[in-house]
Amino acid sequence: MSPNSPPPGPVRPAAAVNEDIRALWHTRDPRIGLTHEQRARYEHLLVEWIAATRAAQIVIAA
Repeated sequence: MSPNSPPPGPVRPAAAVNEDIRALWHTRDPRIGLTHEQRARYEHLLVEWIAATRAAQIVIAA
């Protein structure tokens, strides 16, 4: 499993993940951007968001 993979189990809704992404960008220092830790968190959230949107597409397609 990739370090950027979301944890196994239920997928959070894309809206909830998107809210976390927005909060992360809101708390960053605009002069320097994201720290290494914030960047890692952002990458994890992107992977989680992709999984959530794919899960939503599967439900819609069914």
